[in-house]
Amino acid sequence: MFDLNRRTIPAQPPKAGFAAGPAKLDAIRSVTLSLAYLPLARPISDAKVLTGRQKPLTEVAFLFCEIVSDAGHSGLGFSYSKRAGGPALYAHACEIADNLIGEDPNDTARIWDKLCWAGASVGRSGIATQAIAAIDICLWDMKAKRAGLPLAKLLGAHRDSVACYNTSGGFLSSSVEEIRDAIDHSIASGIGGIKIKVGQPDPMIDLRRLDAVTSHIDGRVPLMVDANQQWDRTTALRFGRLVEPLNLEWIEEPLDAYDAEGHAALARELATPIATGEMLASADEHMALIRADAVDFIQPDAPRVGGITPFLRICTQAEAKRMRLAPHFAMEIHLHLAAAYAHEPWVEHFDWLAPLFNEQLEISDGRMIVPARPGLGCSLTGKARDWTVETRSFGG
Repeated sequence: MFDLNRRTIPAQPPKAGFAAGPAKLDAIRSVTLSLAYLPLARPISDAKVLTGRQKPLTEVAFLFCEIVSDAGHSGLGFSYSKRAGGPALYAHACEIADNLIGEDPNDTARIWDKLCWAGASVGRSGIATQAIAAIDICLWDMKAKRAGLPLAKLLGAHRDSVACYNTSGGFLSSSVEEIRDAIDHSIASGIGGIKIKVGQPDPMIDLRRLDAVTSHIDGRVPLMVDANQQWDRTTALRFGRLVEPLNLEWIEEPLDAYDAEGHAALARELATPIATGEMLASADEHMALIRADAVDFIQPDAPRVGGITPFLRICTQAEAKRMRLAPHFAMEIHLHLAAAYAHEPWVEHFDWLAPLFNEQLEISDGRMIVPARPGLGCSLTGKARDWTVETRSFGG
């Protein structure tokens, strides 16, 4: 009992088996943040451009995080933004980065919470989580390197390769002839699936393009379509019923990313699987899809949801529902996470990021091979350094 007549509470000895204070295995010595812009070879358009909601994509902004610890361990992580948001990612990361100095880099979950609270005024989604993502991914890269393991092995891999599909050749800015050439190149290089964009203002154009692509593929690999959120519920249902004979692998983002109820209704009505989730920027937003049984394939993006720590929380819930996994973009990260997912996943192949990294991923027989290199297995090229426009360091 407390002695209410005393001005202080007597100190109690620690219980047997418990340390009196936290035991640090290591400490973060320095953090370096960089903002870089990756130029694309040609402007890219999807349905959001054709409906007038966005401009063609000409570059991708990257927030890179590099961390070094007192014990000499290091890591690399990144997040990204398309069209807008790059400077905001960098600015927010710079605001919270000094909270890392002195922390044990092994404590990924605790550090994630600390950084989230450091920026609590801007919420737990969007810019806030995407800025944290670069740091969190860096810490996981460091953790796997410290263990001398590829990240997939550290997480507990179910497989050493993951089925991969290509998107970068199927944009609406490409003609049918260009898409055919890209399909042939992808299949010849070992890609296991093809995704093309749909969602034009006139759905009949989509159907004609899809018919030409289906005939050209001729059953050689699975085919997916992606509407980039540009349909209403009625259009999505009508389109989905028309294409059911094509046996598509999935219809992606048929509705607004936050319309869990609408996606759930489509999933009930259509035999073709529904995929979505790439535009959501937190684990909680994905939980709404999972609870509603709104998807057959869930598509979280680790740089968008806040890094690997929240991505794993999403996977735990999705696994319990036996949902399939098909992470969006950033194959250099998502290959490892998909390899550690219980139910057979897909990973998205994009060649856009190749100029950023010295190492390239291997593809064979329709699958992307998990590299044997420790961590993510990536290091930045000189070009990535050249494209860097701002850099700031914290700590010693």
